[in-house]
Amino acid sequence: MALADRLAALFAEIDEIGKTPDGGYRRFAFSDEDAALRAFFRTQVEARGMTYEEDAAGNQWGWYGEGRADAVVTGSHLDSVPDGGAFDGPLGVLSALLAIDELKERGITPRRPIAVVNFTEEEGGRFPLACRGSRLLTGVVGADDLDQLTDSDGITFAEARGAATFAPDPQALERIGHYVELHVEQGRNLATMSDAPLAVADAIWPHGRWRITIDGVADHAGTTRLVDRDDALLKAAHLIIAIREAAEATGTLATVGKLDVEPGAINAIPSRVTLFLDARAPEVCDLDAVIGKISSAVDERGAAMERISLTPATHFDTDLVADIAERFSLPVLGTGAGHDAGIIADAGVPATMLFVRNPTGTSHSPHESAELTDCAHGIEVLTDVLAYLATEEGR
Repeated sequence: MALADRLAALFAEIDEIGKTPDGGYRRFAFSDEDAALRAFFRTQVEARGMTYEEDAAGNQWGWYGEGRADAVVTGSHLDSVPDGGAFDGPLGVLSALLAIDELKERGITPRRPIAVVNFTEEEGGRFPLACRGSRLLTGVVGADDLDQLTDSDGITFAEARGAATFAPDPQALERIGHYVELHVEQGRNLATMSDAPLAVADAIWPHGRWRITIDGVADHAGTTRLVDRDDALLKAAHLIIAIREAAEATGTLATVGKLDVEPGAINAIPSRVTLFLDARAPEVCDLDAVIGKISSAVDERGAAMERISLTPATHFDTDLVADIAERFSLPVLGTGAGHDAGIIADAGVPATMLFVRNPTGTSHSPHESAELTDCAHGIEVLTDVLAYLATEEGR
């Protein structure tokens, strides 16, 4: 069976897990869908004769080859944003599994162990912290930090995890010698800049998330005159426009993608609105500039702003990026999207990513797409990279 067909078959196995009527996916932490995807990953790992493990942070691992030190690691995540697409995350996990098959078919015996990883809750789709599995693994956040997180239903992370325990795992981190993640491009650079179906990444923009709270006064929607209202949602609407203007003025990206409105009744004037802000920029100084403007707008409206997370710019390993770009004739791209690869790189591991061309550039949407032939090419190159790094030559 052709590589593209084998990839399609793996996608088909998870296609109905968390699928929504509009073709998107909802795959959130500690849900039935999450459990089904974790079971799928373990089954696929064990079916290949690999050794299955879970680290203290809750990430899943499949080990191929002898030993556990100085490993060449690949993979991604299986969770999704609300109503996300099929490729963001799962492409990297499924491609990693197929790369192991390719190595076996080529008769390549690695001198360094190779591992496939499924990082947990990369998207932060349920709890407002992206890359939870890799952040906890590397110690960027602690177990106590996680337990304080709350989902949109008011359920804390501590309540959701139940009896399960999570902690940083420095021993698991120390095993990683190199990390290479295959991912669909989230943007149209490859579709517009060249005929190349694949690129290697050199950097991730600095980015962060903030919680903004605006208060008003609850009242009856049918009896309160407009002039007498203190409508928190109306204030929020004006603030969202100010956020957009701040991004335009600084050449950055700033998005309010989620609102919590209280009391949440159709016939009640909102008394409080919580906005969740995502901001990204090519450089830290640019991110500081847009957040400065937004903070001023927040203060002018008597609102409160709290940072949830902040990830500085990540520069992938220069030598590794240059080596892969030259060896496999790939263009080099940066990205504004955060990834587990960035967290691993910031922990000191030589890491990079391979981006598969996205014809429309759409991501975090049911319309996210990639040609299976391009994906198959990505798997072939990923296999070549793993083979190269896992031999004496690659060391």
